[in-house]
Amino acid sequence: MAKSSKDDRRKGGRRDREPKEIDEHVLQVARVTRVVKGGRRMRFRATVVIGDRKGKVGLGMGKSAEVQGAVQKAVSDAKRHMVLVPIVRGTITHEVNCKFKSARIRMLPASEGTGIIAGGALRPILELAGVKNVLSKRYGSSNIVVNAQTAMKALAMLRPARKRVEEVKKEEQV
Repeated sequence: MAKSSKDDRRKGGRRDREPKEIDEHVLQVARVTRVVKGGRRMRFRATVVIGDRKGKVGLGMGKSAEVQGAVQKAVSDAKRHMVLVPIVRGTITHEVNCKFKSARIRMLPASEGTGIIAGGALRPILELAGVKNVLSKRYGSSNIVVNAQTAMKALAMLRPARKRVEEVKKEEQV
């Protein structure tokens, strides 16, 4: 027996939703102020990382008068700034060193069973990207937003395994 539209209206118009294929993690919610003639105007800034745990990850920021609005804006911003991370046997394809503003990050591929050796903003980013084993070290800034941006820049620098093999062969020939 088919469901009628009347049954849907009784339930508030909600249909069975599919499970989300993209997970999200709120890195930070900060209260920010702007000084105006009458005093201070408070808003919230949310920093969110999203990923499908299969190699796609994104970082976004959003501001709003309410926390929930800021988180929603950050999620939509993160969807627009997705990065494809090449993963081989649960780890990254090669070593990467990255500097952005005052933060530096170094990531190394790791063998099976090592886990994610990372802290701060880097751990949730790597988890949502689908990386299972990696060694990393963060230098410089302890700012969550700057470290997250550095991590995204480092993941964008990763090249697929085939391209890396071709580069190593060219280096050996020289």
